[in-house]
Amino acid sequence: MVNFAIVGCGFIAKKHASAINNIQDANLVAVCDKVPSAMTFYKEEYGARTYTELNEMLNIEEIDIVCICTPSGLHAPLAIQIANAKKHIVIEKPIAMTIEDTDKIIDTCKKNEVKLTVVHPNRYRPVVRELKSILDNGLLGKISHGSCIVNWNRNQDYYDQALWRGTKEHDGGVLMNQAIHNLDLLLWFMGKPQQVLSMEATRLRDIQAEDVSVGIVRFESGALATVEASTTVYPKNFEESITIFGEKGTVKIGGSNALYFEHLALESKSEDEILLLMEKIKKDPWGIPGHQWIIEDIIKAIEEDKDPAVTGEDGKRALELVLTFYESAKNLKV
Repeated sequence: MVNFAIVGCGFIAKKHASAINNIQDANLVAVCDKVPSAMTFYKEEYGARTYTELNEMLNIEEIDIVCICTPSGLHAPLAIQIANAKKHIVIEKPIAMTIEDTDKIIDTCKKNEVKLTVVHPNRYRPVVRELKSILDNGLLGKISHGSCIVNWNRNQDYYDQALWRGTKEHDGGVLMNQAIHNLDLLLWFMGKPQQVLSMEATRLRDIQAEDVSVGIVRFESGALATVEASTTVYPKNFEESITIFGEKGTVKIGGSNALYFEHLALESKSEDEILLLMEKIKKDPWGIPGHQWIIEDIIKAIEEDKDPAVTGEDGKRALELVLTFYESAKNLKV
């Protein structure tokens, strides 16, 4: 039995708890939150012990892995404390708010020989895995350019639910909070970025950070990509998509949550083969929940003493791209 604990019992913690519950030989034994009432659900639903002090919870020897589900600005000190307690870590995105803090997390985990994985669950959507396979097998040929779009709705009520939401210290804006998953995929698909240009604005939401951002990335391969992200769309999520254009094919995964092939044209596949692949995705667009994939993967990484599929370095690369967008936008304001 692999025993888990969760620190931070807000909305996202329920996805972790559900994933743990769905995995054979995994057990949620404890939760920690400064607000006792936030932990009631986990005590009643899963029988988890509750703690308001992390130090006290980390003294439980049987805990193997801790999931960090707090506001992003708290990730670094908590991760360092947990790693020093010799517990493995599943950390929600973004891994931290700065590169300095990210390096401290990664270095502390290495020093204490504990595994670290960052929650970028979109990598495990069936359509995303198919697109990754298409790219890895060279079916698109040389890549010309791509497009990454997240046009969603997060109304003012969403930001007003907690004081930390939309702040630059603990949350960030649409790039850091919503679009970072898609930027992680863009890096996974297209490689290392070489140059970034960006503009951002806070147009409709009463927050410190950006609610809309547009930008351009040039990759080391020479390929280009556009990035468009917002939480200002009325009245609900409109589009989440990634499109990649190559010399031998064009692929767009899209919809309101990037779950389907909206367009698939490959020189190497017949129309019938393409229709079969598109229908296969439609039958089960979500697949196994991404959080479950992530948690199962870290269990396997511990058992086999190997790196998790999504490492701390992967989390750092996604964060670096967000911060580069921010820096570019700041410079363009001058």
